[in-house]
Amino acid sequence: MSHARILLVEDDESLGFVLDDALGREGYRTTWTRDGRAALGHALGEPWDLIVLDLMLPGLDGYEICRRVRSAGLDVPILMLTARAREEDRVQGLDLGADDYVVKPFGLKELMARIRARLRARKPVAPDVVDLDGVRIDLSAMTITRGEVETALTKLEAGVLTLFLANPGTVLSRGRFLDEVWGYHRHPTTRTVDMHVARVREKIGDAGPTPRYIRTIHGVGYRFDPA
Repeated sequence: MSHARILLVEDDESLGFVLDDALGREGYRTTWTRDGRAALGHALGEPWDLIVLDLMLPGLDGYEICRRVRSAGLDVPILMLTARAREEDRVQGLDLGADDYVVKPFGLKELMARIRARLRARKPVAPDVVDLDGVRIDLSAMTITRGEVETALTKLEAGVLTLFLANPGTVLSRGRFLDEVWGYHRHPTTRTVDMHVARVREKIGDAGPTPRYIRTIHGVGYRFDPA
């Protein structure tokens, strides 16, 4: 299951219900809005992993929403939905910054596949091997080597390190660890995250009152600073 946050913008109520339900069953966190101006407020005011955007909307059409999102410097993927099948309509949407364009009527399986493809393309990837001043982290082998001593990583410890290494310099909330490492439907307490981060710190030689690589951001979570 995925933790991804998707903004669904669709004013057709029957289609919106179908898409909202399908996205929810896939594990996505979906916010559904039917109005163009409300959609723009959501798009500019909150972080999203993907926007599924209908073109014909009350208040503000999808082309203008797309244009303003890109003008604001946001690189969130935008997948447009429209009944307009003309080539010039598709070109206009893509030129305004849309990443994909699906013409109605469409198959639900195809749409879900396109959504998964966009999310995969956006997801950062951790390097398999990292060297931190003589501490070798090998995610593929699930080991940490310090000097001549090799220590095995558990599956969850490797998951925690993978998230850190894929997002250097980014503050990661405990909730994000729970979503991406433990899974959307298996949430233990946030204390579990702290325990596993402490074990990872110990294995990479980063334990103590002033950790060098994994910094605690009080009230939020953690940040990995490889430098």
